[in-house]
Amino acid sequence: MDNLLAFFIAIITPLSSDEPLLFWAKHLLLALVVVACFWLLSQVVSTLIRRWGGHLTSFTTTDLDDRILKRIAPSISLLITFTGIYLAFRTLPLQENLLTVMAGGLFVANVAIVCVLLYRVLNEALLWYVEHHQEQQESLLPRQMTPLAEKVAMIFILGGALMVVLKHFHYDILSLVTALGIGSLAIGMAAKETLAHVISGFTLMLDRPFRLGDRIQLVGGQVGDVQDIGLRSTKIKTLDHQLLVIPNSDLCNTMVLNQAFPDRRVKGRINLGVAYGSDLERAKNLLAATAREVSDVLADPPPEAFFTAFGDSALSLALFFWVDDYGKLFTATDQINTLILRRFREQGIEIPFPTRAVIMQSPEAPPPVQQS
Repeated sequence: MDNLLAFFIAIITPLSSDEPLLFWAKHLLLALVVVACFWLLSQVVSTLIRRWGGHLTSFTTTDLDDRILKRIAPSISLLITFTGIYLAFRTLPLQENLLTVMAGGLFVANVAIVCVLLYRVLNEALLWYVEHHQEQQESLLPRQMTPLAEKVAMIFILGGALMVVLKHFHYDILSLVTALGIGSLAIGMAAKETLAHVISGFTLMLDRPFRLGDRIQLVGGQVGDVQDIGLRSTKIKTLDHQLLVIPNSDLCNTMVLNQAFPDRRVKGRINLGVAYGSDLERAKNLLAATAREVSDVLADPPPEAFFTAFGDSALSLALFFWVDDYGKLFTATDQINTLILRRFREQGIEIPFPTRAVIMQSPEAPPPVQQS
């Protein structure tokens, strides 16, 4: 107990004062005045933001500044208050170690408040950007990349805050940065394949050869809808509802057919043959008219039929038509094929199948042997 009392007296008693109570009263009064002034300042700023912030942001055409101002108003008021408390502690004649601990803790708190303020500004800006620009083709930041951008920016914010705190406590930042650089190099060498996938993922997100929900066709013939573009791999849901996972580096270095770009319309083709001697103009008109009977087939551009080649046993024709969504192509093709078969039977147009004529010949009898 005596040791604790001696420690307390040593804290509150300055070395150069003969009247410790009066001396401390003056400094405590000054500290309270500083805290009160900054608290009043925080209230004034908060009131100004509530009353006049909306008037200032009304001069802009976007609501982004309104949303940001609403998010950061509490943090600004708290930052001003904690700044006053920090300056008040700096005015107290405490021992150097205790002053360092108390003021340092308040400084770290202020840095944390600044980090929260910056994060709220960043988060609100990204949310606004996603809401207003996610459907635009020329958008520089795709929707699936916004969480990654937020995380990367948060890492930079925390890294900057850590450096500021270390600098405040007189730590050598250069040695820390050097160590982090060497560690990053070692990690990069050990995981170079994974790093290649990550870089390719960034390339896919920025270059945007396809978007979420687009139907793509790979070189190997696989067709599916893009479900997710991750850092290491891209997930594609195939037409038979299986999940195809492709490493980003492989997908980035191959040719991809995007069926959903620039729009979801797709062109269908049906090949068939009619018998030699058929009326080709009649057959082509019947093909186009049959395609127009299907509701999913677009009227513009209209269906067209062409005579393409002389086959071995038939005259080859091709019917081209358009549907407004690639998901309807199979259904439309089935309906058109069914109608073509019915209409050709009704009109007496023959769809031949390959035939082969086999001629059987008996071997010739050997000439008779003459006896001498």
